[in-house]
Amino acid sequence: MNISPTFFDKELSWLSFNERVLQEAIDETVPLIERIRFLGIYSANLDEFFRVRIAGIRRKAILEIAHNSEQKPNTLLHQKVIEKVHSSSVKFKRIAEHLFIQLANNDIEIIFNDNKSIENKLNCEQKLWLEQFFDNQIIRHITPIVIQSKAHLSNSIDDDGIYFLVGLHLKEENKSQETQFALVEIPREEIKRFILIPEQQITENQGIKHHYIMLLDDVVKYFIEKLFKGVFHYDKIEAYSIKLTRDAKYDLTDDLDKNLLDQMSKGLKQRLKADVVRLVYDGNMPSYMTTFLRKSLKIKELDVQVPGIRYHHFKDFIKFPHIGNKNLKKTERVSLTSSRFDAYNSVFHAIKQQDILLYYPYHKFKHFTEFIRQASYDPLVRNIKINIYRVAKTSRIIHSLIEAVKNGKKVTVVIELRARFDELANIDWAKAMKDAGINVEYGIETLKIHAKLCLITRIEGEKKVKYAHIGTGNFHENNARVYTDFSLFTRHKEICQEVNNVFSFISHSYKRFRFNHLIVSPLTARRRLYQLIDHEALLAKQGHKAKITLKLNNLVDKGLITKLYTASNVGVNIRLIIRGMCSLIPQVKGMSEKIEVISIIDQYLEHPRVMVFHNQGNKQVFISSADWMERNLDHRVEVACPIYDESLKSRILHTLDLHFKDNTKARIINRQQNNHYISNDKEQVRSQIAIYDYLQEQEFIDQQGLIKAMPNVKSESTIKSEPLKNQE
Repeated sequence: MNISPTFFDKELSWLSFNERVLQEAIDETVPLIERIRFLGIYSANLDEFFRVRIAGIRRKAILEIAHNSEQKPNTLLHQKVIEKVHSSSVKFKRIAEHLFIQLANNDIEIIFNDNKSIENKLNCEQKLWLEQFFDNQIIRHITPIVIQSKAHLSNSIDDDGIYFLVGLHLKEENKSQETQFALVEIPREEIKRFILIPEQQITENQGIKHHYIMLLDDVVKYFIEKLFKGVFHYDKIEAYSIKLTRDAKYDLTDDLDKNLLDQMSKGLKQRLKADVVRLVYDGNMPSYMTTFLRKSLKIKELDVQVPGIRYHHFKDFIKFPHIGNKNLKKTERVSLTSSRFDAYNSVFHAIKQQDILLYYPYHKFKHFTEFIRQASYDPLVRNIKINIYRVAKTSRIIHSLIEAVKNGKKVTVVIELRARFDELANIDWAKAMKDAGINVEYGIETLKIHAKLCLITRIEGEKKVKYAHIGTGNFHENNARVYTDFSLFTRHKEICQEVNNVFSFISHSYKRFRFNHLIVSPLTARRRLYQLIDHEALLAKQGHKAKITLKLNNLVDKGLITKLYTASNVGVNIRLIIRGMCSLIPQVKGMSEKIEVISIIDQYLEHPRVMVFHNQGNKQVFISSADWMERNLDHRVEVACPIYDESLKSRILHTLDLHFKDNTKARIINRQQNNHYISNDKEQVRSQIAIYDYLQEQEFIDQQGLIKAMPNVKSESTIKSEPLKNQE
């Protein structure tokens, strides 16, 4: 008798999510260059998946094998995951080759360094320009590493770098060895990966410009002999691309004599030389090279070798250049100005009138940067507190915080040094802010600080008045252009005090605080969420209408999923929008019949966490920084905030309804995880466009109401907007 599983494996569910990303590359309604970029997103996702999730399974599987365990669930899971990865990789390769052909058909041709493509496609002028570009711009950034031993090879390859493994077949006088191996690293920061042949050298065909692009890899390979001539005497040279993915885990010591910053620096150095979890290499590489790689890198049974297409750092295709006809690129929507912020010269005066909710990237992120900027010099502001998890490389937020110190404000920044893959950037920011006089705190050693909080204290009259920001996304100007996230600005006295209590808990984790409004991990989140679900279940048992609506990035916590199953079985209707991992199995008789799950992948990355409990019609709506995962509930500091303003609550509910009406970009999550699109004969709805149109209409209504209520509001200020690509 087959027993149906209760939960999806989260890793297999994640791969199903990445398949949805790959679907966007197949979708011919998506502009061609955007389809190319979705291939880059798929590849970037997969890189992180290997570093984190496969690496974790691999560690557990190695222990199972070492202990000869009878049950080997992680070994079996590892096999399933790798099989699915290989299947997707074949599909990826086929799609990439097809899209390259489509680019060429649209007069954008990538010149590959194979089968004499460069010789056949480029004229003498273009080849001369290319050689000069290599001599003047590229070669100075390349120093080959001559491999002296097998150990030398392993220690010379950094995680996430792009390399050529070079084989130099030595001439007779060098017969102490037949082949000298070397590594050539492709520059990552100094030169863009896509090299466009200059406009004056683009060929003209009946008045249509034909754009030629070369990847930096191919230019290096074309001139690779220039790196070795005169140094080695060889008959033949071969070069094939390789890429390693290493385990991203690092260890922090318990050495009390070292502070967290020093421990983090040491831990990150461990990551650079960590175990290999994936070797990707050019499928055309000859066997003597692959044998050398396997032996040198000590590839184990559980490591993954992937012969693929030559471009292994495909995530760079996210930044594929904006060239060609307009129809090849996405339509740029405009970012909306908040009418409520725009009506007042001071952000604090605006928030004083009413809570304000922004939804990025539909709204300008500039409103938040202005919140910090004005606080930095407002003479009434005394204190600024903020959590930082990820910020932009040139963060205006941090610039304003530094200026605030110069203006005599007390500034406290809680910076999370362990934000995965942003650790080095955050260490640098921490040092810079400390040097500027900011009080920098690193939070709680055992808990990541993932909340999105900012608190500003102002002296108004004789009172201290607090203004809070509570959001679902990071304070990152660039991410706000592509991640959808909610930001709430409020001066609600009790909520602001509870935000202050969260900061106090971070500084003094031994203290305990009462939270009547905020839901705070790890203090109250699990208990409160259980209570909210149980309350809907109780109402359903009593014959009342009961409903739960959730929008999350990931739903994998088994305790919460079990609660949802129980609620479903007593009559609670549950609707879920899950972008990524979903361990809950919907539509199973006797377990989850009343649970519907969809996932939306579109132009923007759906990132906000929203929770709605029907509560007999008096709906409880929360926005949150936390996904429903064990780590977020029990091992991080996270905050969910109730939305009390009825108009703002209505906006959130309406956006969720638009997601559930999506019949263009919404996929059904089912037991088969086959990512079928929702389709019907009704009018086509694409929720991201519908949400933008709805918010634009709401901003217009708000503005008209403000003009009537405040005759001095400038009528010409209407919904100021600008292209999202220029969004501040």
